[in-house]
Amino acid sequence: MKNEKIDFVITWVDDRDQTWLKERHKYAKKYDNIDNRDIRFRNYDTLKYWFRAVEKNAPWVNKIHFITSGHLPEWINTKNPKLHIVKHADYMPSDALPTFNSNAIELKIHEIKGLSEQFVLFNDDMFLLKKVSKKDFFKKGIPCNTMALAPIIPFPGDQFYQMLANNMEIINKYFNYHDYKKKNLLKILSLKQGKYLLKTLPFLIYNKYPGFTNFHVCNSFLKSTFKEVWQKESNMLNQTVYSKFRNNHDNVSQWLFNYWQYASGKFYQRNYHFGININIDNKKAIKIIKKRQYKFICLSDCEYQKDYNLVKEAITDAFEKIYPDKSEFEI
Repeated sequence: MKNEKIDFVITWVDDRDQTWLKERHKYAKKYDNIDNRDIRFRNYDTLKYWFRAVEKNAPWVNKIHFITSGHLPEWINTKNPKLHIVKHADYMPSDALPTFNSNAIELKIHEIKGLSEQFVLFNDDMFLLKKVSKKDFFKKGIPCNTMALAPIIPFPGDQFYQMLANNMEIINKYFNYHDYKKKNLLKILSLKQGKYLLKTLPFLIYNKYPGFTNFHVCNSFLKSTFKEVWQKESNMLNQTVYSKFRNNHDNVSQWLFNYWQYASGKFYQRNYHFGININIDNKKAIKIIKKRQYKFICLSDCEYQKDYNLVKEAITDAFEKIYPDKSEFEI
């Protein structure tokens, strides 16, 4: 499948848009037990480097679907033929808007007009650092992601485990773990997991799916996977779509579709060294970017990060050194 079309999808928010900000604060007052932390929306002005990285490292990409609530960076070239500007209103139910829930935004992306069957989902904190090929994301039309088993562990202060449990409840509802192990044993035991294979092995004796490791990197998806899950669990998914903010108690996430691909055997193992997830204020992040030590990096924001301006300046400087030239996505 040499001529297969692979699209990239990226979600972005401008947290300094005053109209958007007023809406966010207005709706936040109406709900309890939501995740409305600033780190869910904070902008480090690194988006142009995302586009420069894609142009340099993945020139083969078919289309880039750029999702926003409606605002756009002033520098973006909307006339670029590869760029598709997508507003939430273009593909989400009107009565679910406005939304400030990234999970809701991601659950409906299969409804985007013109989206290819094979696509890769990015957040705006995820960047390519080296040349990548189509085979890094799909092989023979099947998604390439790193699969490793892991338990779901609840602990005080964690806001995420319940949502993972919701995802896994659906997986265990539709898939037989014994059958999965028989049909996919070589994939399950793949050395491409690296050190994570040691986590996988103990869970082979379980009777149900215990959970999967969430590698916070860009994930490869089939649009048909989204459609299949929606056909079977529309009520549960709509519960998330109509949650205006993240609600980890009764929401699911895009990881559900990744798990579904694992459980149905529709995946190839990708080497876990493909990318790294690191806190944006970690000094190692600068070194990784400048030396391009991985093909991919995710710069996770963190609640205790206090030196926003200093971190922003350091990250910008690092990206400017490796991607100094404007892309065709910039005016």
